[in-house]
Amino acid sequence: MDPQHQPPIRVVFVLLPGSLVLDWAGPAEALRIANQRLVASGQPERFAIEFASPRPTSIASVGVALAGLSPLPTQWHGPAWVVLVGLPGDTIAIDNPETQDLLHWLRGQRFERGRVELVTVCAGAVLAAHAGALAGRRATTHHHHLDELRAVEPRCDVVNNRVFVIDPPLYSSAGVTTGVDLVLHRIAETCGEALAAQVAQTMVVALRRGPHDPELSPFLAYRNHLHAALHRVQDAVSEQPQADWSVPRMAQVAHTSARHLTRLFVEHAGVAPLAYLRRLRLAAAQLALSSGASVTRAAELSGFGSDTQLRRAWHQFGLPGSPSEANTALKT
Repeated sequence: MDPQHQPPIRVVFVLLPGSLVLDWAGPAEALRIANQRLVASGQPERFAIEFASPRPTSIASVGVALAGLSPLPTQWHGPAWVVLVGLPGDTIAIDNPETQDLLHWLRGQRFERGRVELVTVCAGAVLAAHAGALAGRRATTHHHHLDELRAVEPRCDVVNNRVFVIDPPLYSSAGVTTGVDLVLHRIAETCGEALAAQVAQTMVVALRRGPHDPELSPFLAYRNHLHAALHRVQDAVSEQPQADWSVPRMAQVAHTSARHLTRLFVEHAGVAPLAYLRRLRLAAAQLALSSGASVTRAAELSGFGSDTQLRRAWHQFGLPGSPSEANTALKT
């Protein structure tokens, strides 16, 4: 269909009291900028953005009052995206009137690819699961809510450590900034890569992430523990991954023996110390490559002894392609 005559996509952000502002404001801004760019090029707006709630007023997570919210839609005319966002808390409470009204409404919706599609940001996936919308689907959510999502909907294939997961008509993201990544991906699907790139540039999104990228940076991974000495070692290695680290040198930072440090890493971080070091060096090499460094220079800057060591780590950790291909892709 001619883009000039395509019906706009109705994008309904469904908000509850306490809805996390970054979960909906970032994606909404991306859509607004996309519309702005389209109009500037002589094309019609592609996204009709609205905010709906079981009540006409609400209070967002940061305390700002929201008024004039639309009621939950009862009819759909043309394509639509329903966007569910996260809420604060270790678990998602559903024992309140607004959430019960939302779940009742969700159970009455029929999601179909290309018609009415479901987009979840952060723990919005947990709300969808409570409504039965994730049975038989693949989905992700914020890493703090992965176990909760599995418990609420055992029939959902919950994917760990991914920025977003695509299983039409369901599109789920890990939360906060990943909602922007998902919406940029959907803008590219709907309006083309060029427009998505323009939106990303306007939003100063330096690196668009895709469905196969991890949610957590390697510099943040393996840190879900409370062992102070181990955190001290991880801080030191993260600050200078290119330094001449060895297990005995790391043990000096922890004020323990090399053997005991290895036990601490495996027990508390779930990874051996040298494997942890290689993963950080690999992340540093990726950053160097993305900044235009050659493979040789990236290996040197990140602490690998040679190009060969960098390539070996690249394949060991299952990164797609090779360092040379990543460097070539940047230049083309």
